[in-house]
Amino acid sequence: MQKRRLGRTGLEISVLGFGAGAVGGLMTRGAPADQEHAIARAVELGINYIDTAALYGDGESERNLGRVLKALKPDVVLGTKFRLKAVDRSRIAAFVAQSMDESLGRLGMDHVDLFQLHNPLAASDGDDRMDVEIALNEVVPALQKLQKAGKTRFIGFSGVGEPAAILKAIDSRAFDTVQVVFNALNPSAGGPMPKDAPGLDYGRSLDRAGAADMGTIIIRALAGGALSGTGARHPLAMQVVPPIGSAPDFAGDVVRARHLEPLVHEGVAGSLTELAQRFVIANPDATTMLVGYSTLDQLEQAAAAVEKGPLPQAAVGRIIGPA
Repeated sequence: MQKRRLGRTGLEISVLGFGAGAVGGLMTRGAPADQEHAIARAVELGINYIDTAALYGDGESERNLGRVLKALKPDVVLGTKFRLKAVDRSRIAAFVAQSMDESLGRLGMDHVDLFQLHNPLAASDGDDRMDVEIALNEVVPALQKLQKAGKTRFIGFSGVGEPAAILKAIDSRAFDTVQVVFNALNPSAGGPMPKDAPGLDYGRSLDRAGAADMGTIIIRALAGGALSGTGARHPLAMQVVPPIGSAPDFAGDVVRARHLEPLVHEGVAGSLTELAQRFVIANPDATTMLVGYSTLDQLEQAAAAVEKGPLPQAAVGRIIGPA
C-alpha cells in the first residue's frame, strides 16, 4: 500500500488509515475476536496508521485497541485525542496531562505517536467549542510539555469547527498534524467551494497545511457513510450521524451522493464508496484517509479501492464542478 510523508514528523504512513471510532463501531461495540482479526488484517494489507480518541465509546476504543495491540504487537503509528469541556478551562495544563495519562492507561502504553486536541475550534469559547486563542496559547504549551516528557512524539488537532479558526491554527504552525474534513460532497479543503454547495468553505486548508509542512489526516471521507448512497446503517455503526461541514442533515447528504452515481454507471469506479475514497487520495496534500469500519468486508473494500489508485483528474473535475 502506498505510504505518504506525514508532514514534518517524517513518519511514512499508509494512504488508508484505520479509524477506530464510533461511526463504524467495530472497535467500540464489536466482538473481541472480530476486533483482533480486523487489526491483524489491516496490518497485513499495509495499513500502519490507527486513529482513536478517549471520546470513542467512552474509552472503549482505546481499551479494545490496547488489548489487541498488546496481543499482536504490530509496527503501527497510533494517534489518540482528548476533548476539554467548559469546566476544564480553568485547569487546562492539568487536564491535558491527566487525559494523556488516562489514555495511556487504557491503551496499556507508555507513549503514543500523536496526541490531538479534539475540540471544534471557534472564535469564541463555549463548552465543546474552543476559542482558537486558548488552543494556541494554553493547550499547545501543555502538549509540548508532554512531548518533552516523552509521552507523545507529535501533536495535532481536529480541523472541525469554524473555518477561520481552523486556518488560524494551521497558519500558526504550532501543531504537527491536522485532521481535515474533505470529501466528494465538500471538497473545499482541497479546492474551490463548488457553486451552490450547502456546506462550510474550508478555504483550501489542505494547501495551507502543506505550506506549513503539516501532516494531514482526512476525516469524513465518506461523509459519515452518506457517500455509500444509502441511509441504511450496520447494527454496530452509529445510527444517527450528524453531518460535518456538508448538508444540513444526513438524508440530504445521501441525496447529494446519489447525484454522483452516473460516474459509477460509466465505469469510473465500481461503487460510490470506491469513487469517494479514490477522490480523496487523488489530492496529493492528503497524507492519510481515515475510514471507520463496522465489518471486515468494509476494510477489504477500502483497501481494494485505494489499491486502484487516485481517480483520474477528469473525474475529479466532474465531481467538483464549476466553482
